[in-house]
Amino acid sequence: MDTRVAVISIIVEDQNAVETLNEVLHSYNTFIIGRMGIPYPKKHICIISVALDAPHDTISALSGKIGKINGLSVKTAFSKLKSN
Repeated sequence: MDTRVAVISIIVEDQNAVETLNEVLHSYNTFIIGRMGIPYPKKHICIISVALDAPHDTISALSGKIGKINGLSVKTAFSKLKSN
């Protein structure tokens, strides 16, 4: 199975969205390499980066599910190289 490495960048603007976000991320935990969260109290937001190694469709599905959560902004960057 070909996989890609990707980073999903998330900006949390509504803290009420965090519980739903964590549930979604947990359901994809086998593909997650690591995650980093940075609170930014000055702007009342949190910045989260999630590194993944997964099939392209899986990464897109996860990004889409996160994008449907109110109070979040999400963007995904894919590596150019495929791995297996």
